[in-house]
Amino acid sequence: MAKKKTSAPAKSKYNRIGLEQGIQETLVPHLQQLLANYHIFYMNTRGFHWNIQGRKFFELHVKFEELYNNLQVKIDEVAERILTLGKSPVHAYSDFIEMSEIEEKKNVSSGDECVTAILDSLKTILVMQREVAVIAQEAGDEGTNAQMSDYIREQEKMVWMYSSFLESGF
Repeated sequence: MAKKKTSAPAKSKYNRIGLEQGIQETLVPHLQQLLANYHIFYMNTRGFHWNIQGRKFFELHVKFEELYNNLQVKIDEVAERILTLGKSPVHAYSDFIEMSEIEEKKNVSSGDECVTAILDSLKTILVMQREVAVIAQEAGDEGTNAQMSDYIREQEKMVWMYSSFLESGF
């Protein structure tokens, strides 16, 4: 009886999570930039939490803590998505500073200034997430698309609430 010839397995069109090979080369750089922006947004919000002053101190101190805890979760989830796509997330602050469109805010203690910076950061993040969602949808990456969709819905509500704070002078 002759032995069957064994040959190398044919390279699959799909990776282990069922996405077309190479999609991560298109998608991950956008997720890396999103991750960098989330980190700077997080650090800014921590600073706002620590340095807030004025009549709305108690209210804003708590809201900023809620926000930075939320951002911390998203940072982890975006990094894990990058890993799921087979790449390593950036993790050096020098990379975050270089890659981020959101700028560091130093020594901000005014409630209105903090909330304005949060709204500006949310706008930047929302635009990036919409771009990632489009790329993910075109690639058939429902996991990334759903993640971005969930974030967008939640953050649109945040924009409304923080905007209401500024407009009504709560």
